[in-house]
Amino acid sequence: MALPESIPVRYTEEEAGYVSFRPLVRQKFLLSELLDMVLSVTGKEPQRIRQILRSGTVVFHFYRYWWEGFAVDEAELEALLARFPDPNPARPFRIEECALAVLEDRSSPPRFSVEIERAAAARTGLFRRRSFWDALHAAAASGPVAYHGYSYSRRADVYRLELGSEAQAALIAAAARTPRSLRRDLTAVEHASRILFVCPRPGS
Repeated sequence: MALPESIPVRYTEEEAGYVSFRPLVRQKFLLSELLDMVLSVTGKEPQRIRQILRSGTVVFHFYRYWWEGFAVDEAELEALLARFPDPNPARPFRIEECALAVLEDRSSPPRFSVEIERAAAARTGLFRRRSFWDALHAAAASGPVAYHGYSYSRRADVYRLELGSEAQAALIAAAARTPRSLRRDLTAVEHASRILFVCPRPGS
């Protein structure tokens, strides 16, 4: 049986533990678009991907999606996945390629997560030469920064920096000197245990 080229999909906001009364939205996804969303949840794990495609439901970014489930054999899925990037632990970390930093704790899943865009973090306060992004750069330079994986939802390689007490103290001090528009978001630094640096991969 040929794989569908487009898939009618319904989705609505997910309400954990409750029946949702929010309106359903209907949309057609190309197979590649549906697979891209599933990959953002599973990574390249063929068994999980096949199970989700067959079950016809997935939760992504606080929305639940439904479609008429369908089977994909191993060879078909292998050919489809070959079109998507693979994680590359050998890819060197370069902070100048990063567009985003994510502050979070070590819980799994994290109890909190704060995203700081480079464009915002690179702004300096009045009479200040150094930005919060400069402080993140210094923390990364003190390392070690480890490869954390490839994010299909962000189309980026992700690198992890575990924060020691000295690095955290330096970031807290830097956060207090940022422009007021950014300072409120950066109060989370005192609770952060690690930083994820998100570096978009060219061509992804």
